[in-house]
Order: sequence, then C-alpha cells, then structure tokens
Amino acid sequence: MVFVTYSSLYSFEDNEFGSFNIPYRDKVIHFIFYFVPTILGSLFLIERKKKKSLPTKQLTILAFSLIFFGIIIEVIQGTMTVNRSGEVYDALANSTGVILGIIGILAIFYRQRRLK
Repeated sequence: MVFVTYSSLYSFEDNEFGSFNIPYRDKVIHFIFYFVPTILGSLFLIERKKKKSLPTKQLTILAFSLIFFGIIIEVIQGTMTVNRSGEVYDALANSTGVILGIIGILAIFYRQRRLK
C-alpha cells in the first residue's frame, strides 16, 4: 500500500516514460492498484485462519478499509497536491477493483469448499 500511496500522490508529469495510447489507462491502473492488494490481503486472511470456513467478517473489513483508503487518497489528491486531481471515477475504479477481488476470492474458495 506504500507503493499505491506513493504512486497516487507523486507527480509523473516531468518524467518521460513513453506514451502508450490505451483508452482509460488511468482507470485500469487504479483498478489494478486495488485489485492486487485485495487478492493478497484476502489470501493472507484465509491462510491465517486455516479453518474450513472463510473469514467473511475479516474480508468485509478488508474490503471496506481498502475502499475507504481509496476515497481518502482521492480526497488528498484533490486538496493537498498541486499536479494531481481527485476524481470520482478514480474512486469508482478503486472500489471496483476491491469488489471484483473479493468476488473472485469468494468464487474460488467457495467453489473449492463445495467440492469437498
């Protein structure tokens, strides 16, 4: 999350990284920035519990925490940075990454539990 925070608040305007012409590139990056930590955090919680049932309460707390973190980062971008701007659609992309990450984890582990 340190990388996500740094990448969200740092201004990349002065850097020459090359120009890729990908539609909605910014939103895809926001999605990935929150999808990956959701998957990793969920796997950590599942491994930590090591029981047959899913830690649904902890997964819910993780999801809401990441969504709240994404909203706070967007507010900070809009109020405390000069070259960055907070956008509602970025917060929506962050939240979508979290929600689809949780749905993916639940689908994978619920399916495995049913097969046993």
